[in-house]
Amino acid sequence: MEIAMIRTNIIKDNEATMAHFLHGLNRDIVDVVENHHYGELEEMVHQAIKVEQQLKRRGLVRRTPNSSRLSP
Repeated sequence: MEIAMIRTNIIKDNEATMAHFLHGLNRDIVDVVENHHYGELEEMVHQAIKVEQQLKRRGLVRRTPNSSRLSP
């Protein structure tokens, strides 16, 4: 991920990048992900994916205006 950011000349501090990522997530995922501390963006991405998969299995994911993913 870091290499992709370098290639596109995107340089942000880690905290700003994580805040931007968090803002784009489905609200149901944000509710879980924001309750943990992350040192790196990759940790946050991994947790968000894990939460999304859990919510999908339970049929609880829904589309919100902040979400770019399709949900049932």
